[in-house]
Amino acid sequence: MGQFGLCDNCNYQLDGRLHNSTAADIFLARSRLHGAAALAELAGVPVAVRDLIDWITGRSPPPRASEGLNDPISVAAVFHVAIVRDEDAADPITRSTLNVLRTVLDDCAAADMYGRDDLAHFGPLWRIIREAADAPFPSCDLLAVAQRVFDLATITQAAASDASDVVSIDGRSWDLPPRSRDRNWLIATAVPRLLHRAGFTTRVHPALVLLPRFLPPSPRDLAEFMAAGLARQAAAGLRELAAMERDVARLSDDRATKRSKAPLLARLQLVYPGLQPPAVARLLNVTPQGARKLLKAVNAQSAPGLD
Repeated sequence: MGQFGLCDNCNYQLDGRLHNSTAADIFLARSRLHGAAALAELAGVPVAVRDLIDWITGRSPPPRASEGLNDPISVAAVFHVAIVRDEDAADPITRSTLNVLRTVLDDCAAADMYGRDDLAHFGPLWRIIREAADAPFPSCDLLAVAQRVFDLATITQAAASDASDVVSIDGRSWDLPPRSRDRNWLIATAVPRLLHRAGFTTRVHPALVLLPRFLPPSPRDLAEFMAAGLARQAAAGLRELAAMERDVARLSDDRATKRSKAPLLARLQLVYPGLQPPAVARLLNVTPQGARKLLKAVNAQSAPGLD
C-alpha cells in the first residue's frame, strides 16, 4: 500500500489550502460539476462538464434528454441525487455554492420532469446508502472505506431484489415493475461523504467519486484503486486551485465601486460561463435590464472560462 502515503500527503495539502484560499467557493462548485459528470459516466450516460454547464446556464435541456437515446437513467436524476447528498452540509462554503446552483437551476423540477421513474426506483436505495455512509469510522483507513463500499453493494443488492412498491427520494409512492439496474453509481455518489466521515477530508469534496464502473474482486483491490485515484485527483486539484486563485486575482478591478455587482458576477462566470440574463437577475437580485448590462460589462473583459 505504498501509494497510501502519497495520497494522504497530497490530499492533506489540498484540504489545508482550501481553508485559506480566495477561490475555495469556485473550486468546490467546479468539483460538484466534475463529480456529477463522473457519476453520469458510471451510470452509463457519459456527459462532459461543458454539457452540464450549458444546461445549468439555461442554454440547453438536460444533457442527452433530447437526443433520442435509450439511456438507462436520466442525467437529470443523477445530478439531482448528487445535489441531495450535500443538502445537510455543515460547511458554509458548500452550502453557499449549493444555494447559488439551485438559484440558477431547479434540479428537483428537472429530475421530476425527465427522471421521475428513476427517482422512484433509486430513492429507497439512496436512503439506505446515505444512512450507512454516515456511520462512524474507527480510524482514517482507506481499506475501511473500501470495505464499507462492498457492504453497501451487498445491502443495496438485497434491498433492490424484487420490490415493486417503492418510494421516491422526495417521499412519494410509486408502484413500478422491478428492473435490473447498475447501482455502483449510486454508491459512488456517497464516496465523497465516506471519505469525509473517515477523516480524509475536512469537508465533502464532490469530485472524489473514486469508484470504477465495476467493483474489483476484493476491498483491498478497491483500496489500492481509490488510493491511486485520490493521489491523482489531489495533485491535480492543487494545480487547479492555483490556477483559479490566479483567475480570481485578475478579477480585481479598482475602478469598480463598492456597490457594484460586476465583481460577483465575474466570479460566478468562472464557474458557470454563459449565464443568461434571467439567471443573473435571480442570483444578484437585479432587474432583467440590469442583468443584461452587467453581463455586457463583465463579458467585455477577458475572463477565463471552464474547460
